[in-house]
Amino acid sequence: MLDRQLDLPTPDGVMGTFVTHPEEGGPHPVVLLLMDAPGMREELRDMARRLGTAGYYVMAPNLYYRDVAEFSIFSGDPAHTRERMWELMQRLDDDMVVGDAEVLLAAAEDDPAADTRRVGVMGFCMSGPFAVAVACARPTQVRAAASLHGVRLWGPGSPSERITPDTGELYFACAEFDDFVPAGTVDGLERHLAAVGADARVERYPGTHHGFTFPGRDGAYDKPSAERMWERLHALFSRTLH
Repeated sequence: MLDRQLDLPTPDGVMGTFVTHPEEGGPHPVVLLLMDAPGMREELRDMARRLGTAGYYVMAPNLYYRDVAEFSIFSGDPAHTRERMWELMQRLDDDMVVGDAEVLLAAAEDDPAADTRRVGVMGFCMSGPFAVAVACARPTQVRAAASLHGVRLWGPGSPSERITPDTGELYFACAEFDDFVPAGTVDGLERHLAAVGADARVERYPGTHHGFTFPGRDGAYDKPSAERMWERLHALFSRTLH
């Protein structure tokens, strides 16, 4: 595997981005891995590497670059507080991240190891809706998107309002107990997806809580469910990107 860090200029600043992909066999389909609210950290880079070993060119950007060069609630930096995390998270919106995705894909187009004709997007927690927004913005290029214990799944102002039958295949992994997803939201999402004719699957993970896919999330990590998520993710990208 080849790992590197890119500094990508955008209209709003410089977006630090971790890139990983196999040494051989390219060009590889591109997957954008969008971070959760706690920020970029080695745990997310390891997830990017795990996906990359299956034959993908994975890009994991720091979405907080407009405000900070780096941020992780787990870094031990006394300035990296939970209150600061909420501030940074609330400054982002769907259109900002769609613009960031355009910068990422433009950079990938210049790399012979990347195949930007076939793109997947995945987002955790705050970035679940961002992944859907990117898929809706580029329906002919983004073949699949996954929201993993994502928030803002359905309702006014959510990116699910932009989903059409032309949107790529969508997968929603939902925790059974999620303090950040109001009751009835998942049911509403399922009804909405059926009504618009989306190519989508919503899966509830019994007994899980918000953040169940992260090994470093004490009290939330559920290994059997996390491994099932990886199984679903690999199947999704295999049938849509390869």
